[in-house]
Amino acid sequence: MSTLTNLLVIAKEPLPGRVKTRLTPPYTPAEAALVAEAALADTLRTVLAVPARRRVLVLEGRPGPWLPPGIDVVPQCAGGLDERLAAAFAGCTGPTLLVGMDTPQITPELLDPVGRFDRDAWFGPADDGGFWALGLAAPECAPPDLIRGVPMSVPETGAVQRRRLVDAGLSVRDLPRLRDVDSASDAAYVAALAPHGRFAATLRRLTPVGAR
Repeated sequence: MSTLTNLLVIAKEPLPGRVKTRLTPPYTPAEAALVAEAALADTLRTVLAVPARRRVLVLEGRPGPWLPPGIDVVPQCAGGLDERLAAAFAGCTGPTLLVGMDTPQITPELLDPVGRFDRDAWFGPADDGGFWALGLAAPECAPPDLIRGVPMSVPETGAVQRRRLVDAGLSVRDLPRLRDVDSASDAAYVAALAPHGRFAATLRRLTPVGAR
């Protein structure tokens, strides 16, 4: 894999009641925050293993002990998710890939196609209709409305975003479709795919409320 200029992770500080609220129930808010922290930690571990000149956590909140060395932190701007994603790319030049914190099963090998630099954009679709990865070879040349205005957190989010890329005249390489961790069933599915990470280990330690 060639070296990306920027590798971004957009995330929320894993605080009870602020993250992974759809895990409650069957998990408590504190447990859901532990699951979110583990997902973020596994994602950051993968990011550190991918060749990149600059690795950045675009964070809502404050960094904690879960943040490893070697990753810069910048705050998210105000506004909807589309505005925050657009602002993250606006601060970058050169090949840039952004991933979220909800797919702890990602690996460096999964991101290898990005490093071929044979497309203008990269797009990672999610099972729920969204997307888990978005990359631009030249974000400094992207039109202002490439991301702004895309409806977020709806079943058509991914389709609209990918269409924006194509309509802008960009060639797009699709990455594998992945499942985001939103519900308890999603968490169990993803943990089974990546059984050796912190995410899976954290889930194994927790007992859903109904089973206590």
